[in-house]
Formats: sequence, C-alpha cells, structure tokens
Amino acid sequence: MIHELRATAGGNTGAEGVRSPQTGPAGEPAGLCEARVRCYAELNDHLPERWHQRDMPVRFAPPLTLAELLAALGLSTDAVELALIDGSSVDLDASVPDGARVSLYPAFEAFDIGPIQRLHEAPLRQPRFLCDAHLDKLGRRLRLLGFDTVLAEDATGADPGDDALVHLAREQHRILLSRDRELLARPELTHALEVPQAPVDIQLRCLIQRLQLQRMAAPFTRCTCCNALIEPVDAAELRDVPQRVRKRQERFWRCPGCERIYWEGSHHRRMRAFVDGLLRD
Repeated sequence: MIHELRATAGGNTGAEGVRSPQTGPAGEPAGLCEARVRCYAELNDHLPERWHQRDMPVRFAPPLTLAELLAALGLSTDAVELALIDGSSVDLDASVPDGARVSLYPAFEAFDIGPIQRLHEAPLRQPRFLCDAHLDKLGRRLRLLGFDTVLAEDATGADPGDDALVHLAREQHRILLSRDRELLARPELTHALEVPQAPVDIQLRCLIQRLQLQRMAAPFTRCTCCNALIEPVDAAELRDVPQRVRKRQERFWRCPGCERIYWEGSHHRRMRAFVDGLLRD
C-alpha cells in the first residue's frame, strides 16, 4: 500500500495516497524514501508540465511496487512497455528501493528491446505510419510489407498542409515520415522520422533498419491501393478475373475497401523475392 507519494520539488503530483500518521521534522512523515522517476515520450502527457522530460523526485513510504508507483502517477500499466530501475528492466511486482532511479518508456517504435524484460508479452502496438505528400511511393511499399500506412492524399487531400499532418499523426498515433525538416521540428510531434533523399527502395531499406521492422512485417496482407487488410475469396465469387488466370491460380484475395483482386502471379513472385531480400538484412 502507498502511504505517501508526492514530488519533493514543487508540490503534489496529483497521485497522493494515504498519509502516514507519524511525522518527522517540519511535519514530514517519518521513514520516507525517495526515488527519481523519469517518463519518456508520450508518457509525459500524464504529468504536470514542469516534469516533462525531467527527473521527478518522488517521496514514498515503503514498501512500494512498480505497479503501485504507476497507479499513483496516473499511468496505466497498458501505457508502459518497459520500466528500468537503476538501469535494469523489471516487472510490475518489483520493489522500488530508496534512492532508485526509475525510467518509464511507452510502446517502442524506434529500437528493438527484444532481449530486455518487457512489462507485456507482446508489443503494445505495431508501428503505424503517415507519409507526407512527397512520399506516396514509400507509403505503398510499407503497405506491401503489411504496415498500416496512411498517405497524406488519402486522408486529407493532395496538399493537406503541415497542421493537418501533425493533427492526424497525433490523433491516430502514427509515425510521420517526411523530408521536411521544418515540419519534423514541430514540437507537437511525438513520433516522426526524416526520410533520406534517395530512391524509394533505399528509403524503405533505411526505414526498416532504423526501426528494426523485420520481425513486425506481414507482407502481402494489406491492399497497396487503399491500406485495408485483404481477405481470402473463393474463385467462384470472382467475375472479373480472366479465365486464363482462373486456370493457373488456386488462391485469390480481395480488398474489402476498394474491391481490388490479388493472386500469386509472376509479379507476386518478383515482389516476394524483393521483400525477402529486404527482410533478410
């Protein structure tokens, strides 16, 4: 049980529990411990602005578990993917010792924490992307790999403007991809990456390596035209597929969004070789 939890330098964090009846000098409860807590990325949205991107000194009456600490800070355990105490990854039952430094991280989209102990068995979410108006080819390649990717023209028109892109990225928790450094520097953006000036396949390779997307890809599961997940369909239901294709192919997929039909023809084999090369690196 938390007896007391409060920031020592600037007042209450809003997470105060039941106070200890014993007090020490200057009215302070006796026997308090202190830890320094730092939240990263969007976890800061749950804290007073003065503690954004800063170490927050917190006093508490032991014993205190990590789960109790999160609850007192107003953080859902579903929002936190990794917690470190003094540099070591811990689970929700870990005790917070006196003098500890606690680091709290949200769902990871920028680097791999596979070897580290996560708070959850699987990532909290898959990376989702938003491409600005100049990166539509890259966006379609990401869809080919199975990533939920919105193109600026799909969502807001051919020239949506920076404000619309920032709003959409924040509202839908998408990583904004752009070459516009002024746009990427907008303070409201929490997840954004600069894409190099290069051919689209090099851009894609750089993105895969930067975000370590190899294990999260699900190639050929998403429509490259409208971003919807494609579904298996019986060939007997298809009217617009040429007869010669029906004779050669056994499996077909249809997009529920735009009705586009997919099958494993020669183009698919070429793209499969291309995708396998990307994900093998």
